[in-house]
Amino acid sequence: MSVPTFLSLPYRTGKPRLSGLTHVLDKGITSAAAASLIAEAGDHIDVWKFGWGTAYIDRSLKEKLKLLADHDIGACLGGTLLEIAWAQGKADECLDWAHRQGFPHVEVSRGVVPMSPTEKRELIRRAASRFIVLAETGSKDEAHQLREDEWAAEVAGDLAAGAKWAVAEARESGTVGLYDSAGEVREDIVDAVIAAGSPDRVFFEAPRKDQQAWFVRRFGANVNLANVTLDDALSVETLRLGLRADTVGVGCQGVLA
Repeated sequence: MSVPTFLSLPYRTGKPRLSGLTHVLDKGITSAAAASLIAEAGDHIDVWKFGWGTAYIDRSLKEKLKLLADHDIGACLGGTLLEIAWAQGKADECLDWAHRQGFPHVEVSRGVVPMSPTEKRELIRRAASRFIVLAETGSKDEAHQLREDEWAAEVAGDLAAGAKWAVAEARESGTVGLYDSAGEVREDIVDAVIAAGSPDRVFFEAPRKDQQAWFVRRFGANVNLANVTLDDALSVETLRLGLRADTVGVGCQGVLA
C-alpha cells in the first residue's frame, strides 16, 4: 500500500541515506521474525547490528544476511564480539570470518576489555580496509565514565583513523555514556561529540522513546539514531516526521539532508 501524502511533514532522506539513519539492535530474533519485520519496516532501517556475540552462534546468520542485503540494510557485526576476539589475539580471524560471512559493516569498540584509544584506532585501521566501520565511544561501566575532552578526542581520533561513523554509547539500557543513571541526556557530552564530529558522522544510541524524541527535537528529523529496538523501527520514524505527540511541529533543522 502506498503512503499518503496529504500532510506537510519534515523532509526525510531516502535510501541510501547519508544522514537520518536508523540503526537497530538484533538481540537474536529468528530469520522468520526478521523477514516479517523487514516487510513492514525495512524502508526505515539502515543499519542492523547483531548485538554482542549473537552472530557467532546464530544458525540462521547466512539467511538473515541475505535478507538484509536484499533490502538495502547494512548488517553490522557487534563490537563486543570483536573486542573479545582482540583480547584473545584473534582479531584478524574474527574480521576474516565476518568478511567471509558477508558483513559489510563492523563495530569497533573498547567498552568491555582493556584497550587503549591508540589500540582501538589501530583496530579501526585494520577493519577499515575491508569494512564500513562504526566506532563506538563511551564506557559501558557506570563507574568509569569519560570526561568531555576524552569523548571529543576519541571521536575525532576514530574518524581520522578510518571510521565512517562514530557511535556514542548508551548500552541497551540507555543509562550510561550519553545518559545519566536515570536516562537523562548529558548535554555536555552531546556538545563534545558534535564538536569532534559533525551530526551526519555521529550515531547517538537512543534506546528509549524520550531519548529519541530529545535528539529529534535538538537536531531535526535527519539525526542518526542507534540501538533502536526492532519493535520501535516504525515508532522512531513517526517521531522523526512529527507524527507523535513528543515531536509534533518539529522541523528538520540542524542536520543537512
